[in-house]
Amino acid sequence: MKNLFGKFITALVVLALILGVFSMITPSFNEPTVVSLSQVASAVKSGEITSVVVKENTKLFITTKDNKQQIATKEVSESVSEMLTNLGVTAEELKTVDIRVDNEKGVGASLTSWLPFILPFVIVLFVIFFFLRQVQGANNKAMSFGQTQARMFNQNAKNKITFADVEGNKEAKIELEEIVEFLKHPQKFTSLGAKIPKGVLLMGSPGTGKTLMAKAVAGEAGVPFFSISGSEFVEMFVGVGASRVRDLFKKAKKSAPCIIFIDEIDAVGRQRGAGLGGSHDEREQTLNQILVEMDGMETKVNVIVMAATNRPDVLDPALLRPGRFDRRVVIDMPDIKDREAILKVHAKDKPLASDVALDVIAQRTPGFSGADLANLLNEAAIATARANKKQIAHQTVLDSIEKVLLGPERKSHIMSEKEKLVTAYHEAGHAVVAHYQPHTDPVHKVSIISRGRAGGYTLKLPTQDKSLHTKQEFIEDLAMILGGQAAEEVFFKDVSTGPSSDLRKATELAKAIVMEYGMNDRLGPRTFGDKNDMVFLGKDLAHARDYSESIAQVIDEEIEKLVKEAKKTAVSLVTKYKDQMDAVVKELMTKETLERAEFEAICGAKPSK
Repeated sequence: MKNLFGKFITALVVLALILGVFSMITPSFNEPTVVSLSQVASAVKSGEITSVVVKENTKLFITTKDNKQQIATKEVSESVSEMLTNLGVTAEELKTVDIRVDNEKGVGASLTSWLPFILPFVIVLFVIFFFLRQVQGANNKAMSFGQTQARMFNQNAKNKITFADVEGNKEAKIELEEIVEFLKHPQKFTSLGAKIPKGVLLMGSPGTGKTLMAKAVAGEAGVPFFSISGSEFVEMFVGVGASRVRDLFKKAKKSAPCIIFIDEIDAVGRQRGAGLGGSHDEREQTLNQILVEMDGMETKVNVIVMAATNRPDVLDPALLRPGRFDRRVVIDMPDIKDREAILKVHAKDKPLASDVALDVIAQRTPGFSGADLANLLNEAAIATARANKKQIAHQTVLDSIEKVLLGPERKSHIMSEKEKLVTAYHEAGHAVVAHYQPHTDPVHKVSIISRGRAGGYTLKLPTQDKSLHTKQEFIEDLAMILGGQAAEEVFFKDVSTGPSSDLRKATELAKAIVMEYGMNDRLGPRTFGDKNDMVFLGKDLAHARDYSESIAQVIDEEIEKLVKEAKKTAVSLVTKYKDQMDAVVKELMTKETLERAEFEAICGAKPSK
């Protein structure tokens, strides 16, 4: 659109110039009247002419007393005075007329005379030049189609990123510090016969900071940073991706030492031979060219290829062998201390109130990645701006946690008293069943305010980060998930559509207990179904199921058994603590939200393990 607008403006300017030139060289619409010499002499005798201007020795431009313009032509050999005298005009009558001779010379006269002939040729030449430029631009675009689209970041600028800007993942930093040393002091390693790593693969969940970590490596080493996405290699034309790979490595070698960063490398690095097309597939040609370029890099060339992916299980084995991606660095989800440090980084440019406790925020955000934490503080800042406040309060950040997890409050959603009561008992069932089981996480908040698609919610959070979970914890979580439906059955002798998402979660958890974690006594310590066996076009779909029909029936029976036992536990707890349920519901109907202290004031302290 910008190019089209520029061309339109250029055409308008050219048209205006052409019209201006033509207005200068063409006569006006009030053209002078052509008269004969005898008429001129008669007019002089009668005193009707005030001035006569002679141009080009032949043309007479005559002005009458009433400002009319006339034109006549005389012989070159005689002057105006001689011509008028020969026609009977006396000397006294000549004195009443102002006779002037205008001899135009120089560039102006030449331009006026030659411009009507030259201008058409100039216009034609301009049009030809304009179209040639368009054709040349199209040729340049066609020639640059196979060039790399990588963006080069100069890490010597003031806004460069270092390890100080990336919190958490201390082990990953230690691993990547060796790469920085390779880039800054390669002779330190080559003198001992060590080879510089050619590739570093950053693996981790989305939002954990893989791209940020790669930029920090380039910033620490002070080298250029070429960034490109894996999908930018693949085009509809065969050979374009491979051409861009060659061009990328060619430019990188000229800028060595440097870093090439390929984000989402699984877009081109997926296992070959899994789909149709064979070696003629454009994606596979691009992958082959990457493998060749990494093999062809000389030992002395300080070019390190860094790639990021959250699906390392689908990458081609040839990409992961030694000599290609020599290092594999895992970027984990941050723990509570890392989350607090990450919050401090993102809070630098935000005016936090004095009551904001980042350690409490970190405790309430288990499972949040670095990107989630940045989004959390951004949502808090937006909410503060909408409230016309100057500082971000602690409660605003806590509300933003729930907004990120569940969605915004649906204040316009008005429930009837019956629906509100059912929702209150439903959420109280979740909270009470979770509270009176020793292995579940503490309940931090219970609310019947609608958020997103949920009519209400019960927020339970662990006191500390856990990487291991026991079977008993899963069994009690199952009962907590079904506590809402159990409360509806006990208090209303009926069930609603509210627990539909709870049933889905309970089924998925029971299925994982049986099929993934090997926690079922009847089936034994083994897994069922290959989760990493991705279904590609052209593969045998039956490979995803590695058990018989009889085992499938046992799996269904065990999943059903777990869900039913959990439901039975939930019903018994809701019935046993019926008075506490009524008290929690009464408070929810009044306040709509209960914090941990208010909830434990009704139900007492949580039983110890």
